[in-house]
Amino acid sequence: MISFVKGKLDSSSTSSIIIDCGGIGYEVFIGFNTISRLPSVGAELKIYTYMQVRDDGVSLFGFMAKEELNMFHMLISVSGIGPKSALNMLSVASPQDLMLAIISDDVKTMSSFPGVGKKTAGRLILELKDKIKTESATSYDFDGGQAGNVNDVGGGARNEAIAALSALGYSRSESVKAVAGIYEDGMDTQQIIKMALRSLNR
Repeated sequence: MISFVKGKLDSSSTSSIIIDCGGIGYEVFIGFNTISRLPSVGAELKIYTYMQVRDDGVSLFGFMAKEELNMFHMLISVSGIGPKSALNMLSVASPQDLMLAIISDDVKTMSSFPGVGKKTAGRLILELKDKIKTESATSYDFDGGQAGNVNDVGGGARNEAIAALSALGYSRSESVKAVAGIYEDGMDTQQIIKMALRSLNR
């Protein structure tokens, strides 16, 4: 099993990169999120990888962050989701976005990915929901750092705000994410709703 590849970026395409490791070039399939963060050719990089072994060959799928690889492993553990499908999902959504969609039963978001219908989306939610601790998603600062744990976006005011936003037409996932992103201790329901709406309407 190849857990990661570290070397110099030799070349890149729209779907894969070649990493030069001591004179050996490893092809690693990557998604758009990774492509957009690649260094220049010749620079060193480290890619965390999943190795797929099939009768017709061996393939490497890679990510720049362990969190992405961990989410990838969770996705492919569900029947009907292969490495390419999981890679496509992580190309357009962060691990945190996917976790929020799963724990909030957001079938609409999960079925919006190419090749994922409502039936598969429902199976993803059903099989992964118990594996994902809510705090793993909602304690994340969506600007890129760690924020205070909002404990399942719990508490009366927060739950009321989420329900109100959902009633206004926002998805459960959007509502949870918006409230988690703006909540501070002591805020009442109206304050949470007002600030969450500002965030959603930006």
